[in-house]
Amino acid sequence: MGVTDIRILKRELRDECKKARRDMPLSHKAQKDEMIFKRLTALPEVQSAKLILTYVSTPIEVSTFRLIDTMLRAGKAVAVPRCADGIVAMDFYRIHSMQDLEPATFSVLEPKLDICKKVTDFSDSVCIIPGLSFDLAGYRLGYGKGYYDRFLNRYHGVNIGICYNSCIRNELPHGRFDVAASILVTEKFVKRIPVQENKPMPKKEKPLLKRSFSMADRRKGGGRSQG
Repeated sequence: MGVTDIRILKRELRDECKKARRDMPLSHKAQKDEMIFKRLTALPEVQSAKLILTYVSTPIEVSTFRLIDTMLRAGKAVAVPRCADGIVAMDFYRIHSMQDLEPATFSVLEPKLDICKKVTDFSDSVCIIPGLSFDLAGYRLGYGKGYYDRFLNRYHGVNIGICYNSCIRNELPHGRFDVAASILVTEKFVKRIPVQENKPMPKKEKPLLKRSFSMADRRKGGGRSQG
């Protein structure tokens, strides 16, 4: 399959998963979010971690609002991503409450730079990663921007993909720069990915790319700035 064919396939898969999530009744979503939250917080890796790196969910994603609140109440450090200006890169900043967030690109809530400190030490951490879809080997289908792909290539802790079971696929197209999840959590199951499956191929860091998003992209509902 050529590069163009893979891009078309990924675009079709993204559209399919977005539609499935938008069509999901809110009551069903709430139930699934609850089950994922319980499975996620029961993981020993999450319970023992001192630092929780997590995305701030949009309406079509697995909700992380309760996770953030629970981890903060438990006395853990919590950090969430913010996109760098002008380049395809993101950094994590520590927050102490949801009041430390503000709407940014695509209306995703991101940490306020004037009050939040950038995290540079990822010791004793886990990273909760979003995805429109994951496959059974832990590879994810993101939003196509590449923010998480770049971050995960320099992150050496446990990364945990959370996703609705209906969006899990047997296999997704992926490349040598893609990093699979260490653990996959849905409302139905928890799957630990063997190291040999989620270990990326040796590679050089991708060069940082300039962001070029139209205003139409920024106004799209349910999107996210971190791909």
